Amino acid sequence: MNLFNINELLRNNPYPGRGLMLGRSEDNERAVVLYFIMGRSENSRNRIFVETDDGIKTQAFDPSKLTDPSLVIYHPVRELVLDDGNILIVTNGDQTETLKEYFSEEKSCFEALLTRKFEPDPPIYTPRISGVIFPCGSYMLSILKRLDSDPACCLRCFFTYDAPLPGIGHFISTYKSDGDPPPSFEGEPIPVSVSVAGGLESFANEIWESMDSNNKVALYARETVISTGESSFIILNRRNQ
Repeated sequence: MNLFNINELLRNNPYPGRGLMLGRSEDNERAVVLYFIMGRSENSRNRIFVETDDGIKTQAFDPSKLTDPSLVIYHPVRELVLDDGNILIVTNGDQTETLKEYFSEEKSCFEALLTRKFEPDPPIYTPRISGVIFPCGSYMLSILKRLDSDPACCLRCFFTYDAPLPGIGHFISTYKSDGDPPPSFEGEPIPVSVSVAGGLESFANEIWESMDSNNKVALYARETVISTGESSFIILNRRNQ
């Protein structure tokens, strides 16, 4: 396996858009989550992450400057409590609600995302990226994007990881790089090293410092003890620092 350093990936890419990584700690005991948002427009940059009862939501830093909430205000992270354990849902849009609804009805993530497609924001048609961590610690990543830049066809890709390896995660983003419009992410999620032995705060801060200073908006990092469900998280916001 060709393992990448996520800090290096971000230092060399000024605009991957929204990014999502799911993985496992070095001791194989904790599920690790990273989600961040970046922005080029004033509407996208005018956001912060705030804690909710079951995860986080995006919120306008200055409500008077919010021009269109439809694609920028949503719940990126929601935890669903089920009889056999908790499911953590992480996405870059309101497909979070679709996944939660389908899981509540004992349906699958595949069924849920077959009802969704990329975002209606021509000419970019931003991909929808989603991740789910199941009670056993296995996880799924997906991306819904245009097929060969054709908005008439949605390509839905799913990647499941039944037995995540210690110290390894998988990273996916909405865009491959900056551009006008930015090109969609290509290929499989990128395998990256996960190092939280120094603490979740250090892990989050290193990634935050690796992100482009002009485009980064907010970051969320979380670790969950798989055997107990005990969790902790970090939120970093550019606009209130």
